[in-house]
Amino acid sequence: MAEESGLERTEQATSRRLERAREEGDVPRSREMGTALLLMSAGVGLWMSGGEIVKQISNMLSSSLHFERGMAFDMALLFDMQRSHVVQMALALAPLGGILVVVSLMAPALLGGWLFSLQSLMPNFERMNPIPGLARMVSVRALVELFKALGKALIVGSVAYLVMKSHYGAIIGLVTESSKAGIGHVANLVVVCFISIACGLIVIMAIDVPFQLRSYANKMKMTRQEVIQENKEANGNPQIKAKIRQQQREMARRRMMSKIPTADVVITNPTHYAVALKYVEGRMNAPVVVAKGMDLVAARIREIAAEHHIPFMEAPPLARALYAHAELNAQIPEALYTAVAEVLAYVFQLRTFKSFGGLVPQKPDNIDVPVELDPTSAAAIQLKLAKQGLADADQTAEDLDE
Repeated sequence: MAEESGLERTEQATSRRLERAREEGDVPRSREMGTALLLMSAGVGLWMSGGEIVKQISNMLSSSLHFERGMAFDMALLFDMQRSHVVQMALALAPLGGILVVVSLMAPALLGGWLFSLQSLMPNFERMNPIPGLARMVSVRALVELFKALGKALIVGSVAYLVMKSHYGAIIGLVTESSKAGIGHVANLVVVCFISIACGLIVIMAIDVPFQLRSYANKMKMTRQEVIQENKEANGNPQIKAKIRQQQREMARRRMMSKIPTADVVITNPTHYAVALKYVEGRMNAPVVVAKGMDLVAARIREIAAEHHIPFMEAPPLARALYAHAELNAQIPEALYTAVAEVLAYVFQLRTFKSFGGLVPQKPDNIDVPVELDPTSAAAIQLKLAKQGLADADQTAEDLDE
């Protein structure tokens, strides 16, 4: 059962899945919306420019029925007249054609957006297989398309019948009108029928657009395994990423260990923490942490420091504070300047004593470290709990506000 549930398409499509589908030319489309918008725009265009079109048609018919004697002997005159008629009709139909072109270009942008995909133009021989074609003919989608076509025919037929019935008297009366008046009347009736049928198609469009969106979303759904695989492809395999992070940590640790021989002192806990500091007077504003670590890493730092004769200083509060608040390869916090200065002063005096002799420097005792910087002190623990309590209180207040 677990394997079957993993193969069910229950997950919503990811952005990558939708992007790939778009690259393949697969986006939600509604032919009914395009048809309805084109018919409505055509009706509006006829309503706006219908008078001019009828006028140009009347002039063309009138001039075409007028035949001059010279045209019988000069075909150029006849061609000039026909060319003039074509230009006049093109100018009369230009506004209507412009409206239709604009609407036909804008309609796809309303659902799915503009799209040009070369993959959809590539030959697909699977479409020539009759078995999938027969399966599509008896599918649920084909049944829906059949009901949609029947509904469209029913709505369009009903609207056309009602319009014709309401204008039955005007249609019968056309035989009694003059040709000029009849043409204008017929044009008005055509425009009314056009707009009425287009309004009827709006009902179909209002049903088809949500259906197409829902059908496309269901088609794009993914199985849980597909989502997991896509996340691996997009973000990388978690195991490989963990291995890379481990290698990066190892490289960073090796780089850190290579800097320990340059340190001036190693401050220890003495066993759990170790922090190596370096200070060059005149070149650094404050001592810099070149290495730090806990437990096994701290032991390794002490080993390397001992190999290179780096002096040790046991100062547990200071070691804990430096480990908790000082960043690697960065200057120590300003609050620890005084404490570290005591340690470095002793180290430099010890170095001078070993080189030139003299008085033995006195090792500093009870190095003063701000209690709030020592992570094991009661003050630091209380401060941490207080901050955590404030954060929890803020989160609770946000939850109550929501």
